[in-house]
This record gives sequence, structure tokens and C-alpha cells, in this order.
Amino acid sequence: MLKTIRVTLAIVMLLIVTFLFVDFTGLAPVFGWSVKIQLIPALLSLNLVIVACLVALTLIFGRIYCSVICPLGVSQDFMTWLRGKVGQKKTRKNRFHWIPAKSALRWSVFGLFTALMAFGTVHASLRAVASLIEPYSAWGRIASVTVRPLYRLVNNEMLAYEAERQGSTLFYQVDSAPMSVIVISVAVITLLVVGLTAFLHGRAYCNDICPVGTLLGWISRFSLLRPVINLDKCNGCRKCERNCKASCINAKEHDIDMSRCVVCMDCIGNCSTGAINYGIRKRQETVKPKDPTHIKPSEAGEPDHARRAFMVTAAAAAGAAVASAKEKLTDGGLADIVEKAPRKRVVPVVPPGAKSVKNFTTHCTACQLCISECPNQVLRPSTSLDNFMQPVMQFDKGYCRPECDRCSSVCPVGAIIPLEDVSMRSAVSVGHAVVDRDACLEANGTSKCGNCARRCPSQAIVMVEDKNSTEESPRRFPAVNESACIGCGACEYLCPVSPVSAIHVEGREVHVII
Repeated sequence: MLKTIRVTLAIVMLLIVTFLFVDFTGLAPVFGWSVKIQLIPALLSLNLVIVACLVALTLIFGRIYCSVICPLGVSQDFMTWLRGKVGQKKTRKNRFHWIPAKSALRWSVFGLFTALMAFGTVHASLRAVASLIEPYSAWGRIASVTVRPLYRLVNNEMLAYEAERQGSTLFYQVDSAPMSVIVISVAVITLLVVGLTAFLHGRAYCNDICPVGTLLGWISRFSLLRPVINLDKCNGCRKCERNCKASCINAKEHDIDMSRCVVCMDCIGNCSTGAINYGIRKRQETVKPKDPTHIKPSEAGEPDHARRAFMVTAAAAAGAAVASAKEKLTDGGLADIVEKAPRKRVVPVVPPGAKSVKNFTTHCTACQLCISECPNQVLRPSTSLDNFMQPVMQFDKGYCRPECDRCSSVCPVGAIIPLEDVSMRSAVSVGHAVVDRDACLEANGTSKCGNCARRCPSQAIVMVEDKNSTEESPRRFPAVNESACIGCGACEYLCPVSPVSAIHVEGREVHVII
């Protein structure tokens, strides 16, 4: 029953957290609590109440966080379970064994992670490197790259099609923003490393590499409740040890390493004599028996792992399916809104609520939840070393609408702080527009346009007469009032010049209220 409850809660948590990264309907903020109770985001956002609750949870129940709340941890359990369902019959069960804790490796990785996170306040690239092994952020990138495209494919090809036939707006066609090869590679490599490690060796990654596992493992050594072995009932079969995916049960010594135990309850379910129970720890129950014959001679030797190992060839296919071709949009029939190329900027544009580029880069863990939630596909992962994998704003697929605050409502680490009122969004300037007069259609006399001035939501752009204009060749060019521009990117998105707009937005190092 305990295992059933644990597995049910773990599946629900994994589905909820994953849904946040694939949803585009705006329902995700309802489940925003599921990412705010992740340990590293809670620490970075200084949510001391959540941190205290997680520590208390570990002190009472052990490392149940890793087997129920952490999405990357639950996904490892799935891969381990999958290994038990495939392959040769002899390798499906009894495939693990006791392995001494790799304490030096665990604490070295934890120390390096802590140092990178601390010095990330000086240079954001250090925190970006640390986030590669931070479990919540790692799962966010995996879900964004692998699960989200599949979810959109099902939505566009099936759900939206059927909803349109029924006259419903519950589901609708959603365009997909392009992802760089670097972003895809990082997510896929993470998935392969974590997935194959779990498939072959159970919780090895969780216990030897993951910094959250190391920290909670140290705390769980003092937990009140834990699996305990009753020596009077134990017959020495060692089924508990051979089915422990954390390799933390030393059946010969009747000892369970609580620093690595994730309280999965597998040992309790596999014990045929009921010798293992989950309860208050009792020192006398984990003492080595005085009778050396307590362990059966036939079971005293180590299992033959060579016979239980087999080669695994895995192919990960995770890509976005190309949606059906859409007709080009037009601005009143004046000009086509054509595909744009993402632009390199001197100063990156970061979302309203970030306060400044430095504040954003030193808090963001690159989990990419805000990217998944952005309804206009403005936020994209950066490939620059200065803010690697962190979101930046691009306007080739849309612009940041003044009435939208989805990114700030889901950010779990405080990198994007919710504004007091959504109406404040139109008063926060995250950047300013810059005009390339040589490329502007109207400035160089190619054709009349004025898209940027007509569509600017803050009326920060006006068309002014060029001093070289004549009656035969009238020319105007866009003039930007930087003190009124909010950096929403509407001008850049709607500019008909392609592939690089004649007007673009440069970010502000520090956001201002206009």
C-alpha cells in the first residue's frame, strides 16, 4: 500500500510539472505551486517557508522528495522500471547489488555546484553551467525539447482539427518557434545521460551526481521514519539488496544507507517474509547478527553480474513536427508579414519584471518554463556564453503584448517578479527601438510603409519628413522617442523588411518606468 501511494503521487507530480512545460492554453499557472516547491528554485527565490517544509519532510520521512516531488528523480524510476520489463528474463529482477557510497565524488560535485551557483552572481555563465545538473531545470529543458513538440503535434493534427469540426475553441492550432541545435543537443544529451544511467544502474546519477540528492541524503541520515530490517524475520535471501535501485542495502550487514535511500518502498514489496518495515528507526534492528551462519551459504557470494549485463542500443527521436503550412498574414493588404531571422543584440532584451539584465541572469536557472508559457513565442533560449540557455526576447515570431504577464506568473526562482498590476506592463520599458534608415523601405524611397508607427502600442514612433525629400521623391523615416518606447518588439515583428527588420529593439541594462 505504501509503494502504491508513493508511485501514484510521483506519477501525478511528474505529469503536473511536465504539463507546465507543454501547456499553451494559460492553465499552467494553476499548477504553478508544483515548481515552486522544488528545492533549488525555493532556495534561489529565498522562499524560506518552502525550504523549511522540505527539510522537515526529509527529517521525518527520509528522501521522499527525490522519489515523489522531483520530476527528474521520478523519470529515473520510470527508466529503471522499464529495464525490468524488457531484456532477457534473467536480467529483469535481482539485477542490483550493494555498492559502497561514493562520498568523495558526491561531495566534490556538490561543492563544485555550490561554487558555480555562488559565483554565478558575478558571471551568469557559471550559473548556466551549474544548472546543467540541477534536476528541476534539467527536466524543464528535456520536457521543452522532447515532450512539448509531440504535445503540439497531437494538438494541431488531432485535437484542434476535431475542435474546429465541432465549432469549439477549446483547442486551436499553435505555431512552433524554431529551436537551435545547441538547445536541442543539451536537452537530448541530458536525457541520454540520465536515462541510460537509470536504465542500467538505477539511481546512480541521483545519488552520485545530483547536488539535491547529496544535500537531502545527508539530512535523511537523521530521518525519524525509514525502512528497517527485522533480524528475527530475515532469512538472508538478499532479494531486498538485489532489487534496490539505489544500491543502498547491504543485506550481509543488515544495513540500509539512508543517505542514498529514496524511500521507494521496493524493498518492502520484494521481501517475502515481511522482514522490512517502514517505521521509526530502531538501532538494535540494524545491528549485524552475531551468528555468521545467518546468511545462507548459497547466497553468501556476490551475484554474477557478467551474466546479468547486456548491451542496450537506444535511439532517441525527439523533434518537432512541422505544422501545416499557413497563409502569410498581411497588414491591411499593404505588405506581407514574412518570416524573420532572430537578431543578435548588443544588450539582450529580458522580460518585464526582471528589473535588469544582471538581476535576471544571476537568478535564472534556465529551466525554460517561461519560454514554454510565452503565448507569443517571444522568449527563446540564449546560445551566448554570457547567458547560456537563459531566456532572451526575440521578435521574429511575435511581440511582447502589454496585456500579458504569463512569464512572471510562473517563474519559480524570482528571476521575473510579477508586477503589481498587469496594467503596469505598458509602463515598464525593457528596451528601445533602433532604426536602420538604409534598410527602411520608406526612408530609402522603395515604397510607402509606416507599419512601425501605425502599430506601435505606446505611440513612441512617428514618421517624419526626410530633409532630402522632394515632391517628386517624397521620403519619410521612423523617428523613435526612446523615453516612450517600452521595447515590446511590435515594430520589429511587423516590419516587412526580411530577413532582418529595418527596425529592431535593443535591451536596457536596467529597466525603467516611463
